[in-house]
Amino acid sequence: MDRVPTLLPLRAHPLARPHAWEIVAGHGAAFTVVVDVARGPGSGRDPAYTAALSRLAAAGVRLLGYVDVDLSTRPVDRIRADVYRWAGYPVQGVFLDNVPVSPHSIGPVAIAARLAQRADLPDVVLNPGGPPDQTYRDLGLPICVFDGSWRDYRRWNGAGALPGDGHLVHAVPPWELDEAARLQVSRGAGFGIVTDLGAPDPYADLPAWCGQVPGLAELNPPTPLPRRPRPHRLINAGSGLPGSAAAAGSVGRSRTTGS
Repeated sequence: MDRVPTLLPLRAHPLARPHAWEIVAGHGAAFTVVVDVARGPGSGRDPAYTAALSRLAAAGVRLLGYVDVDLSTRPVDRIRADVYRWAGYPVQGVFLDNVPVSPHSIGPVAIAARLAQRADLPDVVLNPGGPPDQTYRDLGLPICVFDGSWRDYRRWNGAGALPGDGHLVHAVPPWELDEAARLQVSRGAGFGIVTDLGAPDPYADLPAWCGQVPGLAELNPPTPLPRRPRPHRLINAGSGLPGSAAAAGSVGRSRTTGS
C-alpha cells in the first residue's frame, strides 16, 4: 500500500524502549525521526541518546532534534541554546514545534530556522499543527498543517493546506490505520504519520504498523484494540527526562511534542 514518507516523533528513551529503536533502524532511510530527549535536547549530553542516534544515522534514518517555539513566546536565547545543543548530536536538522500561525509572530520562528542553518542543521520542519499565514510559506520550509486525532482528520476540510505539507494523525484504531494512510495520500500529504496511540502522548512509543519490518515484525505483533502509551520508568542517563505539543487554536491539535 502507498504511504507518504514517514515523519515519526519518537519520545521513547533508548534504554527504556530498545526494541523501538531497533525497529526504527530497520526502516532505515524510509523514516525521518524527530528526537525528543526532554522537551528538546535536555541540559546536557545524554550518552544513551548519542549512541542510539549514531546507530540510526548509520542505518540511513534522517534525524531531527525537537525544539519547542511555544507560539513564539519562548525567549530566543533558550531556543538558540536548544539548537546548539542539538548540534552536538548526530542530527541533520530541527523540528520546530508549537509554531504560531499569525504573521505577527513569525520573527522567532525565522530566527530559529536561521540559527539551525548556521549550526549546520539545514533540515528544518515547522509544526504549527494547522495551516499558517502565507508569510510562513515564504520561509521555504516544510510545514505540518495538521497535528491531531483521526476523528478530527476525517472531519477536516483541508482548507489552507498545500500538496506536500505534513499531516500528523493520531488515535487511529488499528483496523483503520490503512484507511488513514490512504486518506493522507489522497489529500496530497508530502510526509507525516498515522499512529494508533492517543492521549496522553501519541508519540511515547511506535505505531502498531511500524513493527512490519522483515526480521523484526515479531517484536511488535498486531494490536487487536486501540492502545494507550505504556507507562514506563524515566531513565536519567545524564540529562534528566521530563517528556513533549501542539499549538493552541490549531486544527485538531493536542498538546504533546510533539508532534
